[in-house]
Amino acid sequence: MLIIGTIGAVDTESYEFIDHLLSLSGPGRPEIFEDGVIFTAPSSYRRVGIAFAHEGFAQVYWFRKLLFPKDNPTLEEEKNKKKPPYTDSGILFYVYTVPEHIRELEYRLVIDGLWTTDPGNPESRMTPSGLTHSVVAIPTTSGKAPSTFDAPEGSLSFSYTAPPGESVTVAGNFNGWDPFMYTLQEKTPGRYSLTLPLPPGTYQYVFFHRGQRVLDPHNPNRVYTKDGKIASVALIP
Repeated sequence: MLIIGTIGAVDTESYEFIDHLLSLSGPGRPEIFEDGVIFTAPSSYRRVGIAFAHEGFAQVYWFRKLLFPKDNPTLEEEKNKKKPPYTDSGILFYVYTVPEHIRELEYRLVIDGLWTTDPGNPESRMTPSGLTHSVVAIPTTSGKAPSTFDAPEGSLSFSYTAPPGESVTVAGNFNGWDPFMYTLQEKTPGRYSLTLPLPPGTYQYVFFHRGQRVLDPHNPNRVYTKDGKIASVALIP
């Protein structure tokens, strides 16, 4: 995957960010990720930018194309450095790090030179001047997100951040990797969590969100499972 550098406080080269991008089935609603928001648009547009009301629309931030490595590049493609063997994902994206005092983002897009609301976001608001702004509500958080290491003795706590009203499950070697058995509860808008009592041992696990396997963004410890896939891992002493 071709990701260039970091954007604000969100590390776009981290495993967590790449895993989240891999879970996207296509352009659509803005996605909450850590302390930022991922905005997406179809790559069929020539150029897409975004500007925010709290900045007075003074600066336009330009989207980037999300590219995936081509599965079977030809020998000519591998040798041609001007045209690397990448495939268009169909997604343009921009990641905006939300200032701490902001609880709601009002914004407009610039699509191929025209100002407009976000076609992928149904949430909008009419301003007194008659313009319509797209809106994203930012979940209120208190301190850092919980992790498996914050669990009570004899248990593991799982936490995941996603748009409100969605389904997130967890599976691992503690339940035969069944992706439907344990569903995280949405404690606050966009924050999902679940605590499972388990006996002492080493546990491998992943989240399932929108049908995709996703590693635990709050646990840096990873291992390869018996079938060669990467999973998060935690220990109960």
